[in-house]
Amino acid sequence: MLITLPKLLSPEETTHCRNALEAANWVDGRQTAGHFAAQVKQNQQLALDNPVGQQLGDLILKALSRNQRFIAAALPLRILPPRFNRYTGGGTYGKHIDNAIFHVPELRQQIRSDISITVFLSEPSQYEGGELVIDDNYAQQRIKLAAGDAVVYPGNSLHHVTPVTSGVRLASFFWIQSLVRQANRRQILFDLDQSIQTLASTSSGNSDALERLSGVYHNLLREWSDT
Repeated sequence: MLITLPKLLSPEETTHCRNALEAANWVDGRQTAGHFAAQVKQNQQLALDNPVGQQLGDLILKALSRNQRFIAAALPLRILPPRFNRYTGGGTYGKHIDNAIFHVPELRQQIRSDISITVFLSEPSQYEGGELVIDDNYAQQRIKLAAGDAVVYPGNSLHHVTPVTSGVRLASFFWIQSLVRQANRRQILFDLDQSIQTLASTSSGNSDALERLSGVYHNLLREWSDT
């Protein structure tokens, strides 16, 4: 399942993130890549212990916590602290699949990367190239969203970032371990949740049917969740 989160961050939050990142110190992105990914990765990242990244990561997590579309789609159990990258001067990231497991020493946890998320922090007009290209089961999706928007997609997707030939592309990226491991089951639950919400907002009656549908949703979640 691939969905977008329009205006996850407000214009003020987005500007704050961009200004802070433009003044930050960056390191070679290959320092955090696995052996094979490092061979196709040409970008910059904030160091994982950079206080700027930690502050901005908290801001993004708060925005996610109030976004009902994200919660319905991801059903988050654990979220890796957000990371930040910078592409410029031909920077790119070739085709790869993200690591399955991330160790988070400060949380004393391991997180399974069921779901990937990218939050765009630069406007599309500020750089050339830099599309996030995701291969799904049916077609290739090319994503280049407005600043403050986010895209959520399966963590096991083959994907890449096209070269940034001019300007600077700033973004946050991280992973979510879901309560529901299987992507097809998350899709069913998301579709059911969205249908219930639509019916609840438009229905003039038949609350019994809505209550039964809601019961089906929660019983499926209870059956499929892994805590």
